[in-house]
Amino acid sequence: MKKTFGIIGNPVKHSLSPLLHNYWFKKYDIEGSYSIIEDAEDNLADIVKKIKDKSLIGVNVTLPFKQKIIIHADKIINDAETTGSVNTLLLDNSGAVVGENTDVFGLQAAYLKEIDNGSNKKALVIGAGGVSPSAILSLQKSGFKNISITNRTNEKCLFLKKKFNYLNVFPWNNLQSEIGNFDIIINATSLGLKNGQDFDFDFHKCKNDATYIDTIYNPLKTKTLKFLEDQGLKVFNGLDMFIYQGQKSFYLWNKINPEIDDDLVSLLLSKLK
Repeated sequence: MKKTFGIIGNPVKHSLSPLLHNYWFKKYDIEGSYSIIEDAEDNLADIVKKIKDKSLIGVNVTLPFKQKIIIHADKIINDAETTGSVNTLLLDNSGAVVGENTDVFGLQAAYLKEIDNGSNKKALVIGAGGVSPSAILSLQKSGFKNISITNRTNEKCLFLKKKFNYLNVFPWNNLQSEIGNFDIIINATSLGLKNGQDFDFDFHKCKNDATYIDTIYNPLKTKTLKFLEDQGLKVFNGLDMFIYQGQKSFYLWNKINPEIDDDLVSLLLSKLK
């Protein structure tokens, strides 16, 4: 019997998760299918029910449901418990629907493992939405001691500070004047997403040796990323993070750690050109 998986979010049609997981199903001869479930908040309880009755085996969760799904899960564990953000749902051996977070692993595996001396560097997370708690925890786990955050709605930053009391918070209006203080900058907003809004200011004041990480992978290069790349900064798009978080989700569901091979990367890139 074919195992069914999916991703819930709204909007979510741009997601490459079906391409990623269906590639691995084929590679490892798993009778599985993964599809997009563009859904409304009112239907989240039904999604969890489908996992309980095994009509769905596993589900990824993306914006705007990473926090909203928590009340419907039976329990949240590990990084999901720490961040209050869920991107993977599965059924455990006791029949409970469990919420887990693989974004933290994705960010660490993709980028932060390459950064030396994090404890001596200042990091900035821009945005306080769905992926922001994962960015904060991944920085902490990677040894960063000085982590700041800013967001258009300051109250969301203050909420995160209650969870991560070591955070430094400054107003959104100060971003352009503060940007030059940071060694690592992570865009955890949706600004720059394909067919969406972009940042309405430039990043001229960034440090020349700063590293910029965009959690967006579609488009591969946002306007901000292109600008900073042209300025000579070290930049990363969100594709590797996307692949690594998917790798961990796949393992949680199938107990197989799938290979990230050249054919997979080429396939994903072909859909983003």
